[in-house]
Amino acid sequence: MSIFDLPRRKRQIQELEELTLQPNFWTDRNRAQSTSQKLAELKKSCEAFETLAAEIKDTADLLEIADAEHDVTMFEQLVAQLDPLVKRLDTLELTTFLSEEYDASDCYVSIKPGAGGTESCDWASMLYRMYCRWLDRNEFKYEVMDLQEEEQGIKSATLLVKGTYAYGYLKGEKGVHRLVRISPFDSNARRHTSFTAVDVTPVLPDDADIEVRDEDIKLDFFRSSGAGGQHVNKTSSAVRITHLPTGIVVACQIERSQHQNREVALNMLKAKLYKLQQESREKELKNLQGDQKNISFGSQIRSYVFCPYTLVKDLRTGEQTSDVHGVMDGDLDRFVNGYLKWHAAGEKPRGIGADGEEEEEI
Repeated sequence: MSIFDLPRRKRQIQELEELTLQPNFWTDRNRAQSTSQKLAELKKSCEAFETLAAEIKDTADLLEIADAEHDVTMFEQLVAQLDPLVKRLDTLELTTFLSEEYDASDCYVSIKPGAGGTESCDWASMLYRMYCRWLDRNEFKYEVMDLQEEEQGIKSATLLVKGTYAYGYLKGEKGVHRLVRISPFDSNARRHTSFTAVDVTPVLPDDADIEVRDEDIKLDFFRSSGAGGQHVNKTSSAVRITHLPTGIVVACQIERSQHQNREVALNMLKAKLYKLQQESREKELKNLQGDQKNISFGSQIRSYVFCPYTLVKDLRTGEQTSDVHGVMDGDLDRFVNGYLKWHAAGEKPRGIGADGEEEEEI
């Protein structure tokens, strides 16, 4: 059976179409909109699959004819056409793993260096560039919501990524990313290890049921940094919100008015609180199932080694490559897609040893 499972999807379409015909369908407007959106996505994916499957079948039939007639030139041309078709099919099948709540939503990607001063800030700027390159490659649109720059690197950054399945594709990037290299800032050319945390949260709909009480937040206003001309240097339009019960901090400086930045920052906070609630529920479920070892694995997800050898390795999926420079230039597809397949299969982190302890790695 194909991973795409066309018959099952067509049954889902039929069930949803019958649901939309019920007299009380629009009584719950939010539910109706969500159902309509899911129906549209299912129809679009099925049409794309059928079109692609037909193209592949036609090409395969022509290959048989070319082979039977010993037409080498035609055979080679058809083989060249088949490869991109198969790649399109693989990409389409990946969308079957993007069925969780908010997978189709836009998302926020936040980057924050760990302890280590200049080293960590520089590593954060390298990751920031890596994600921007990947977004450009995959034709996602993005806006810089917050960018706090240091002399060498960045202190924090938040991107708003827009596009179909933005959150679904990027959710696996959440965690701690580790860099091992010969430091360009060390006159003795010693090897250093740096850490940077990446957080990915979905953009929630306006009517999302996430409560933020005024007494639970602390507001700070500061001058924007980066591009923006004289305006950002004269007014404290940027907003930083601290959620006192959880310690979550968000900031926004993209808008010119303080009020607009406050609204955007509140939406960012709600997205992080939603993600926190979701993770708490998942941990409770794992506790009930006795799955303690996975929880204690920690948040480190990927290592980027520049020295003494070159290697990028995902500690959860086992996906790895020696092309560290290609990855830093935005070639992340093998890791993004690898996580989706691993997550869908419900596998355990491969960086965990038999005793439940994290395996040693340079």
